[in-house]
Amino acid sequence: MSRGDRAAASGNLSTSMRDNYREFGVSEYYKKVGSTYRNPHFPGVRLCLFTWLNKWWQMEYDGIKKHEKLSIFDMACGIGEVTLACLEWQRTGRNFYCSLTEQHGNAQSKYQGQSITVHQRESDTTPPALGSDFPQLHVTAADPFTSAAYYNRTALPCSPLSFKDISEGALPPLASSESPVGESSLYGSNDERGVLSRSNPPIEMVICSFALHLVESPSELFSLLWELSLKARWLVVLAPHKRPEIKEGWGWSKWNVDAWQGSRMQDNIGELLHDRPVVLNIQEALKLNDCFGLGYVVVCIKA
Repeated sequence: MSRGDRAAASGNLSTSMRDNYREFGVSEYYKKVGSTYRNPHFPGVRLCLFTWLNKWWQMEYDGIKKHEKLSIFDMACGIGEVTLACLEWQRTGRNFYCSLTEQHGNAQSKYQGQSITVHQRESDTTPPALGSDFPQLHVTAADPFTSAAYYNRTALPCSPLSFKDISEGALPPLASSESPVGESSLYGSNDERGVLSRSNPPIEMVICSFALHLVESPSELFSLLWELSLKARWLVVLAPHKRPEIKEGWGWSKWNVDAWQGSRMQDNIGELLHDRPVVLNIQEALKLNDCFGLGYVVVCIKA
């Protein structure tokens, strides 16, 4: 479910997503192209997520390293751009760590954790070295229209849950370490999540790329975001503009990624150009280079 107004890539019906939505409606359009849909914004999505994940790991290292597993929910996943970017970030970071240990011999203790994360990056978009202290990353995904295309692209399962289903409490099964691509898969049922806790949510972050702005009803958006706030710590929204508007009291607080602290929803601080995105622990606008076809990234943290 997504995704901006740029010319559509192959597999889509028209050269304009806006024309597609106008002619068919959002739901009917994705029903027609669900198995062949292609998102032209993947380079921008990848850039944004690499920048966010770098900053998140750098600033949250002490807490993250205590976990054995970290769960990411790719909501309205399309053909898996978010999933692929997250898994590539982890794989690249691990490969970088291995190359450092080979260069420096017995570097398991010498190159642990944040020292590498902070100082061994070429840029904000280059994944850091991820050693054994980085938990296993697991990705779950849901999209009511593009499950087949997602599986074809990632070799991973995709739940057919809609925004409405999620707002009513449904989630994909939790992730396990078994996977066709050696990175992630799904197992179990919702019952295996146990008791939900706002202080210890089962999902580290929900990422929604070029889709959340399609929830046009404020009441439906509130229901969705509130439900997610009960189950996830971070919300990362990628969109072609500053919509949707996330309001105070909807379960999330805006986060200034540069200062790594909360801010008011109406504040415009934290906007970054080109490859320096800003993350809001639930919502902060992040301006990127137009050549990537991407508008804003909003990151929020549970209130």
